[in-house]
Amino acid sequence: MLKGYQHIIWDWNGTLFNDLAFCVTIVNGMLARRGLPTITLEQYRAVFTFPIRTYYQTLGFDLYQESFETLSQEFMAAYEAQRHACTLYPDARAVLEHVMASGRRQSLLSAYAQETLITLVHTCNLGHCFAHLMGLDNIYAHSKVEQGRRLLAALPYSPAEILLVGDTLHDAEVAEAMGTACVLVAHGHQAKERLQQSGVPVVDALQELYMLI
Repeated sequence: MLKGYQHIIWDWNGTLFNDLAFCVTIVNGMLARRGLPTITLEQYRAVFTFPIRTYYQTLGFDLYQESFETLSQEFMAAYEAQRHACTLYPDARAVLEHVMASGRRQSLLSAYAQETLITLVHTCNLGHCFAHLMGLDNIYAHSKVEQGRRLLAALPYSPAEILLVGDTLHDAEVAEAMGTACVLVAHGHQAKERLQQSGVPVVDALQELYMLI
């Protein structure tokens, strides 16, 4: 059971915010422009990983011919231009409101750039749900570990009182580095079979999580 935690830390992209198909479309455009094979959604979920540099290399981008920074800027330009076409996952708002109604606090810990994270959360009318919004200070998504530790230092709870909810193996790694519990949701950027390798609980969707926390 996952009901004993006083603070819930949420990942954003792929956990609460459904940008999965959108990300596949963007990266396929990048691949096609370079004459590289495009991928299906299932293939994407099989290879997506952190750091993003490794993921790009797996897809076949030649980081000797063009920089990782250039690829990241191309991806983010396309993402920012159309991000408002994406929506929250079903039950995302309900589970956030459920946690609030129980008297517990919540935060966001995301690999998204801080300023755009804040803007998008408020666009989705979810700003009232979170005590802290913690993104990165860049667009390169190397790791969330340092930001996680900064968030932990700002919270009035011990790691044993905190649950992190994400959709990737990196989220489990971040939780381990912070000393918190973790549960992963299998509707996001990595396939369930990969998430189960983490050793932490894995649920199929937020509706299932709603009943556990």
